[in-house]
Amino acid sequence: MDALLREYLPILVFLGLAVALGLVLIFAAVLVAVRNPDPEKVSAYECGFNAFDDARMKFDVRFYLVSILFIIFDLEVAFLFPWAVAFKDVSTLGFWSMIAFLGVLTAGFAYEWKKGAMDWS
Repeated sequence: MDALLREYLPILVFLGLAVALGLVLIFAAVLVAVRNPDPEKVSAYECGFNAFDDARMKFDVRFYLVSILFIIFDLEVAFLFPWAVAFKDVSTLGFWSMIAFLGVLTAGFAYEWKKGAMDWS
């Protein structure tokens, strides 16, 4: 049991130092912070501009379309990283299945581009 505790001692020391450093930084920020708020500094804003209307106002659907397209293509590209890391160990079937995946991805991108989903006019 003593050997087990000695193995975990560096982890406990590291955890203690991390908590202590976090608390020191929080208290230092509280002590050193400048406290002179002005109305412009504490005013609410949304998306980089002042809130000027009801929170339930209608947004253009292109905001949502662009965000969904970004998420879809971003997640699909994330599938390429494990394949690229293990490229030396990938069989011919794995290679051609990824080529098919990239073909579908490219076809979807071309379709969205042709439909004008990414045009902001």
